[in-house]
Amino acid sequence: MAAVQNFPFVVIMLYLTGGVVCSVLRARAAARYCLLLNAAATVLMAMTLAYTLQSGSSYIYLMGHFSAPWGNELRIGPLEALMAVCFCGVMLLTLMGGMEHIFEDCEPGKINLYFGSVSLLMSSIVAILFTNDLFTAYVFIEISSITACAVIAVNYRNGAALVATTRYMIMGLLGSGVFLIGISMLYDLTGHLLFENLGAAVRAISEDAGTLFPLTIIIGLFSVGMGIKSALFPFHTWLPCAHGNATAASSGMLSGLVLKANVFLLIKIFCRIFGLESIVSHHVPDILLVFGACAMVFGSVSALLERDLKRMLAYSSVAQIGYIYLGIGMGTKAGMEAACIQILVHAFTKPMLFCAAGGFMSVSGGSKKMDALRGAARRDPLSGAAFLVGALSMIGIPLFAGFATKLNLTLAALALHGWKTWACVAAIVLSTVLNGLYYLRAAANLCSEPEQPDPKAEPVHARYSWQFVTSMCVFIVLNLYLGICSGRFMDAIHLGLELFS
Repeated sequence: MAAVQNFPFVVIMLYLTGGVVCSVLRARAAARYCLLLNAAATVLMAMTLAYTLQSGSSYIYLMGHFSAPWGNELRIGPLEALMAVCFCGVMLLTLMGGMEHIFEDCEPGKINLYFGSVSLLMSSIVAILFTNDLFTAYVFIEISSITACAVIAVNYRNGAALVATTRYMIMGLLGSGVFLIGISMLYDLTGHLLFENLGAAVRAISEDAGTLFPLTIIIGLFSVGMGIKSALFPFHTWLPCAHGNATAASSGMLSGLVLKANVFLLIKIFCRIFGLESIVSHHVPDILLVFGACAMVFGSVSALLERDLKRMLAYSSVAQIGYIYLGIGMGTKAGMEAACIQILVHAFTKPMLFCAAGGFMSVSGGSKKMDALRGAARRDPLSGAAFLVGALSMIGIPLFAGFATKLNLTLAALALHGWKTWACVAAIVLSTVLNGLYYLRAAANLCSEPEQPDPKAEPVHARYSWQFVTSMCVFIVLNLYLGICSGRFMDAIHLGLELFS
């Protein structure tokens, strides 16, 4: 075995041990250690991605060198490696962009515990991406839920953060419970937990008419469970409070990474266990398509009516999640590819927007209200530039990352037949128009002069740290790179999905 093939397991273990190490370090040392850990993980995952793309195949890593059921397995392919390197890199940039707010919002004696929770959260996300065992995926889903609650609740200055954490935990446990019921039923039906064995068993029993109903129920349970965990409409009610009241870095990592890991797991289950043709025959994608389209429109309308910047971005995330489920609901490989590129687009864009929102709040007395943020981009031009790039990306302007999503989703929709084509195209067009309305309105408000400036008050201008400058500049470059060179990402996604089937 080549040394690079061990890197996914090494990264998971590094993050797990990082959670322990950060808890015994001082705040600043824990912050530096967490940044170094994410930088190392990004490099290792990039080497793994290069290896899988060069080989053009996937491989199985036996943890402990014992085969199942005594040991556990990781499955590493181009798509999993691509997601992992992007998620680790985005986590690094998000922490750098929101570092000052972490030290402001977290209780002084517990900042090191925050970085420990972040390390455990990343260990669970990377494990979800690579695991080849369905029950192991459930275990790390629970770990990610607990640690996500921890990174929300640390905002001790905001009493609403505790309420938001409670709502998030209740909905998360509900989604996990539904998902676990689906695992139990599938195990009872097949006697397996590994993805390959489950896929072979499902194909063998699917010819029996008596298994049609229980398989439909199982697919429905997986879809509902992951729909709740990823804030799919109408299970999204916990999202605006959680993202709106967390510190800027936490909002970015929850929106850009945690939600996407759950959706990616559902894609793996659909493609590797049941197969797209089987999923379509059970008509579950039709329901996901309808909910995805509703999320795109409802989330955009709610964002348009919102006067709180962070809650507006949270409702925008609801709409962007809808784009992913619209692609999944098409039930085609082109739709799945569009859903995967949207996962990357949103991961590159939304953390940048939340970090920029944090910058605006710093020069506006800590307020999130649109009226108080008027002219904030003039006092913080770097955040203004990052917000404008993110806004243009979410709208879907060419050369920005979001255009890749709109283009691939539209092409996939035009390849369909009947009502699905019209429903998908209508949802994309309407959501794009609404995106333009609320993002450009917010950008205009941020760039405008205050209506009644106080002559006695001196305006507060941003003081940039090297970490914030690096984070925003790299985010902007990555967004443009994904928009201009989306074909390279699509090639890796296409190869990964082909290996799934």
